Amino acid sequence: MSLLIAMFSFSLAMSISPGPVNMVIVSSGARYGIRKTFAFVSGATIGFTLLLLFIGLGFYRVMDVYPHFLKYLAVAGALFIIYMGYLIASSKPVLNINEPNPKEHNQPTFMQGFLLQWLNPKAWIACVAGVSLFSMPNSHQAFLTFSLIYFLVCYLSLFAWSVLGNKVTILLSSEFRLRLFNHSMGGLLIITACFLLYSQFS
Repeated sequence: MSLLIAMFSFSLAMSISPGPVNMVIVSSGARYGIRKTFAFVSGATIGFTLLLLFIGLGFYRVMDVYPHFLKYLAVAGALFIIYMGYLIASSKPVLNINEPNPKEHNQPTFMQGFLLQWLNPKAWIACVAGVSLFSMPNSHQAFLTFSLIYFLVCYLSLFAWSVLGNKVTILLSSEFRLRLFNHSMGGLLIITACFLLYSQFS
């Protein structure tokens, strides 16, 4: 029981803490609503879980052999995060919660959520930490249990961020406020990407 509690606590702390994925979800929840953000939430959750399984079932050995892998990942991830930040910052200051718009190119997609996890150094570090804490030398049972718990906790945590973003719409009653919100969220993502690069190469 204590091991399950530790697994749950670790998953919750890593999933609910602010990061690039959560920033995109808040912005999308505010702009497009919970339902339209669900695809991105699903992509991010499934992407992270598959990344966790990928690392836990063998790839961490490759990372030991190639210690500079995370630095190359940081560059690719930072560029993708900057791209997501640009999409958010350049979004039109109009809320599209009730009216579907299939031509809306800035709405975060399932694939963007999936890719953002695989290109996010924070996600890789969280996976490596989880694998080191909850893997057993002779059995995958504990790790697979941890992966299932993380999947459920991650889904609920990211969904909660979309609900939070949706509630923010109360404060975004004017075009100026929404434009300021878009610029702020996009700017935060770009700053986050720059910080990732700085931390890897400083």
